[in-house]
Amino acid sequence: MYTLPLFISGAEIAFIMFILVMVFGADKIPEIARGLGKGMKAIRNASNDIKDEIQKSAEKQGIDTDFTKDVRGEIDKVKEDIEEISGSVKRKL
Repeated sequence: MYTLPLFISGAEIAFIMFILVMVFGADKIPEIARGLGKGMKAIRNASNDIKDEIQKSAEKQGIDTDFTKDVRGEIDKVKEDIEEISGSVKRKL
């Protein structure tokens, strides 16, 4: 059975939808969904703007903002170490 990230089952979602229809009415739900979508888009745009400003400020100060390469390199090293250890275990079995 597929579970949602919030661990809500299909029956619970159907019940929530039923309550929403009863409280707001079927004609208001599209308006509410549209408003939520606009709000989520505004939040995403604001967070992207903040991230861009932080990155520009860091570049002005001469701070290296490309730390993902360093993190990726460390992850690759750990993966290689794990494969090296597990490879020897697999061969012994």
